[in-house]
Amino acid sequence: MQRVTLVDVFKHRITQKYLQRSGIHHAVTVAGHAFDLALKAEVDPDLATKAALLHDMGHYEWYRDGKWDYEEYRKHDIHAIKGAERAHKLLIRLGEDRLVAKEVSLAVLLHTDSYLPFELEGKRTKLQEVVRKADEIDEQPLGMHHYKKMDKSVAIQLLNELDQKVEVILDDQV
Repeated sequence: MQRVTLVDVFKHRITQKYLQRSGIHHAVTVAGHAFDLALKAEVDPDLATKAALLHDMGHYEWYRDGKWDYEEYRKHDIHAIKGAERAHKLLIRLGEDRLVAKEVSLAVLLHTDSYLPFELEGKRTKLQEVVRKADEIDEQPLGMHHYKKMDKSVAIQLLNELDQKVEVILDDQV
């Protein structure tokens, strides 16, 4: 089975639709951080980068009177639940291994506990913690990290470079 790459994931129409909402720049940047953190934590960088790229694909927009309402968004936020479902469905459609799709979607689900009535501190797997930390590195107050811009061609170039780095690690493990 040929590995589903980050570029494959990024180019899919479903990914394009949802990353427009959560921010391509943020998704690609978090994937880069996840690669570095995965190496340090001895976590599979393929799983970490995929989960990081897709971690916010459950975002939706809360506008009131034509303006972004961050407080309303935070009050009703379930983006991690929606994102995990979307990530799993997308990866299966792309032909990803079912266990990989499950691990990635669980990491998407648990990259934040903002929607839960309890904290996940100390309960995440190493992969889930890598994705949480990678996301945290890029966060800005009031969700401004979601509004940084990145051209799709630049994103594809960066993800291709990341795919090559992941491939080197995976080849070394064989």
